[in-house]
Amino acid sequence: MKENLHVHIVDDHSLFREGLHFLLSKCDFISEIEESENGKVFLEKIQTNVPDVVLMDIEMPEIDGVEASRRAIEKYPDLKIITLSMYSEEEYYTKMIDVGVRGFLLKNSQFEDVQKAILEVSEGNNYFSPEILDRIISNMYTKKTQKPALDLTEREIEVLYNICKGLSNQEIADLLFISKRTVDKHRENLLLKTEAKNTAGLVVFAIKNGIFEI
Repeated sequence: MKENLHVHIVDDHSLFREGLHFLLSKCDFISEIEESENGKVFLEKIQTNVPDVVLMDIEMPEIDGVEASRRAIEKYPDLKIITLSMYSEEEYYTKMIDVGVRGFLLKNSQFEDVQKAILEVSEGNNYFSPEILDRIISNMYTKKTQKPALDLTEREIEVLYNICKGLSNQEIADLLFISKRTVDKHRENLLLKTEAKNTAGLVVFAIKNGIFEI
């Protein structure tokens, strides 16, 4: 587990920022917490103090979360951003994934989920609130014309789709009339080729590469 993390909260609601700041200040693995009321202020602050993890609201005045994330990651490619979202903002998911955001949290998430998300993302993984991941994959569909991504085979893309839909390896094997051992191998290959660590990472890869849409 990483320690002494610098976390930056970007949200235009002061009560939300202050409440989250207070809770995060109790975490042993966080040593510094900054706040910004919008994307413009955030972009100014990170010029002199780049955080390890950013908790980024989407809808804000001046510069919104999508544009702020795009500009920040363009300048600091290793910056790890977690989106703070509500279901009403579903149309932003693909935009945020496209600019390189590493995670999505509901604003009404349990604080334990916030802690887990920060730790997962700080280690280079992706993280979604379970409710958001369920919503994304339930609305995911295959494109009629799939763009090639890396050197994935048609079977690997088929397995990837069903992994993203939440099916187990055995369920995928039964659905595709292949052995579970074959699915196990496809999953292993997919994780290696995409450099994903979990299902959330595979979802991000699939959407960013235009294989599936939501």
